Amino acid sequence: MNLMSLSVMVAALALAANARGLELPQQRLAPGGVARIDLGPATDAPKVRYRDVPVLVVRDGGRWTALVGLPLATVPGPAELAVEAADGGVATRSFAVKPWKYAEQRLSVAPGQVDLAPADLARYEREAVHLKAIAATYSETPPDTLRLAAPVPGRRSSSFGLRRVFNGQARNPHSGMDIAAPQGTPVVAPAAGRVIDTGDYFFNGNTVWLDHGGGLLTMYCHLSAIGVKVGDVVAAGAPLGAVGATGRATGPHLHWGVSLNRAMVDPALFLAAER
Repeated sequence: MNLMSLSVMVAALALAANARGLELPQQRLAPGGVARIDLGPATDAPKVRYRDVPVLVVRDGGRWTALVGLPLATVPGPAELAVEAADGGVATRSFAVKPWKYAEQRLSVAPGQVDLAPADLARYEREAVHLKAIAATYSETPPDTLRLAAPVPGRRSSSFGLRRVFNGQARNPHSGMDIAAPQGTPVVAPAAGRVIDTGDYFFNGNTVWLDHGGGLLTMYCHLSAIGVKVGDVVAAGAPLGAVGATGRATGPHLHWGVSLNRAMVDPALFLAAER
């Protein structure tokens, strides 16, 4: 094969890969899930918003698909996207959010283990403002993959969406996946990304946030050590820190969160093993 023939073949393979697009996360049209909405064919990607928040749009074959993160607080029923075409025209795409039952756990504990002291509450409220701003990060460059590797090996010790009821009072559903692993186990990036936040937070302990592009973010909590700094660009498999029990954790584990257009969604929908 001569050099020109090889160049033509490489170009053809690149075009074919682009036509196939990214491998999409599993769809779950329910609170805490991901909706995959077909937008049809177009030369350029449409701009899409859900609840006035930018939505990730990817090429899927010869068409475009919107990937919509559905917050856990979403009320099942009709929903719609605003879709702006390249010529400026705006249309809507409708879909239905279905009910989904997550596990519930009822616990009786001493009141002091549930209610925060005033100083702790004040700290939590300050941190919540900062973390809300981090979760709103949106970069135009789309992610290079939507198939995420588990950031640490281990069994799931608590699943996404679990709602705990302490002394008859319901708390917010669990917004990530807990993976049990020994103290100090390395935690690695499940895909390439940029570090957008690190810190020690009241509930989450030592934490790292990655921006993968297009509104896809991931979060790693309760770390015993942080090995990156804000602004670092990391490759898939690069070390981020180590498993720990910092913050409000009862034992060593990783709390792994995945956020899509500012909604925490089930990380299992992005795992290769879950597909």
